[in-house]
Amino acid sequence: MSRTAYVLGGHITPFIGKRHPDFIWKNHPDFGTRTNPTLEASIQAAVLGALEATGVPASAVQKGWIGNFVGELFSSQGHLGAAVAGCHADLKHKPMMRVEGACASGGLAFASAVESIRAGTDVALVVGAEIQTTASARTGGDYLARASHYARQRGLDDFTFPAMFARRIKAMTEAGHVDADDLARASVKAYANANRNPLAHMQAVTMDFDTARTASDRNPAFLGNEDLKPWLKVSDCSQVSDGAAAAIVVSEEGLRALGRTPADAVEVLACEVAAGDLFTDDDMLSMPTTRAAADRAWAASGLTPSDIQVAEVHDCFTIAEILMYEALGFAEPGHGRDLLRDGATDLSGRIPVNTGGGLVGFGHPVGATGVKQILEVVRQMEGACGDYQLATRPEVGLCANMGGDDKTAVVSILRHG
Repeated sequence: MSRTAYVLGGHITPFIGKRHPDFIWKNHPDFGTRTNPTLEASIQAAVLGALEATGVPASAVQKGWIGNFVGELFSSQGHLGAAVAGCHADLKHKPMMRVEGACASGGLAFASAVESIRAGTDVALVVGAEIQTTASARTGGDYLARASHYARQRGLDDFTFPAMFARRIKAMTEAGHVDADDLARASVKAYANANRNPLAHMQAVTMDFDTARTASDRNPAFLGNEDLKPWLKVSDCSQVSDGAAAAIVVSEEGLRALGRTPADAVEVLACEVAAGDLFTDDDMLSMPTTRAAADRAWAASGLTPSDIQVAEVHDCFTIAEILMYEALGFAEPGHGRDLLRDGATDLSGRIPVNTGGGLVGFGHPVGATGVKQILEVVRQMEGACGDYQLATRPEVGLCANMGGDDKTAVVSILRHG
C-alpha cells in the first residue's frame, strides 16, 4: 500500500461541560430554557463544518468512519455510521461505519481512513464524537469503566479510571520518577494553554501551581479507595466533555480532483495501531502498547523523536502525559518529568505538547479526542491556532491517542506539504 494519505482540514466543535460558560446545567442561569447539543447535533456540526472548511462537496466523499465509545449508554444511540450518512443528503448510501476502541476510538477512525486511502479510496470522511454529560459523575464513571476489563477492575473504585491512574502515580512516585510538583506542572500547562483556546472546555478556568500540587476543597482528592485517594486530585484529571470533530482525508488523486495540491494539505507519514492484553496489567511504570505503536511509526516514517516539532499526546491524567513522553521516545524511562521541569513542552519550548490544552484543558469527549488531535497538529501547521499559535509554524508533528489504560494506541506522524 504505497499511496500517500493527506489531511485536507476539518472542523472541531467547542468542547463543553461543567465550568464552561456555555454549558447548561442546574446552576446555569439558562437552565430549563436552553439545552446542550445532542450527539446527533454534534456529529452534524462537525461533519458540515469540515465540508465547509475544506470546500469539499459531500458528493465527493466516498467513505466515512466515526469513532465513538459509549453512545448507547450516554445518548441511547448506537448505529452511528448511519448517523453520519444522515448529516447531508449527498452522504446517503455511502459506506459509513462506526469504530470503537475506548478513548482511542477517534484515532482508530482516522487509521481506518488512512488505510482506505492507501488501498484506493480518494476522499474519506473521519468523525469523532461523544456526549458524556447526560449522566451523573458516578453513573458516567461506571459507563466509562467499560474501557477497562470490567469484570476484573470495576471494583477498584466508583471512579475506576481515576483509580487506575492513581495506581500509576503511586508507583511512579515510589520509584522516584515523579513528584507532586511534576504533576502540578503538567496541569498548570494544560490549563494555561486552554485559557488561550476559545474551543477549550476549561477556557475560563485557571489553575495555579500551589492549587494543583496540593489537595484542598478547591482541588479535592476524591477517590473512595483509601489506599489510592492521596495520589490523585481533580487537577490531575481530563474533563468530562461533550463535543465532536471531523476531518477530510484524501489521496494525491483526490487532491487533484478537488483542485488542490500536496502543498495545500498535510501528509500522513505514518499511522500505526497497537493493542495490548485487556486481561492482564502491565508494568505501572511504562506504556508498552503506546511504545509498540510509536516504534512502528518511527520505522514507517524514517523519522526519530528529535524530528518532532509539535505533539498531541493522550493526557487523560497528568501522569499519562509524562508516561507518553517516555513511550514515544521524547525522554528516557524515568525522565519524562524533565521535559516539564525544563519547559521543553511549553508553547515556547523545543517540543510543544498539547498546545490547545490537551485532554486536561481542551477537554475529552472520548470518541472525538483522536480526531481533534490530528486537526490540532494540522491547525498549528497552518497557522490557525490564534492566541496559542506557535511562534514558528511546525512542519512535522505527532499524535498519540490511547484507549483504556494503554490497551489500544494509535500513533500518527504528520508533515506539512
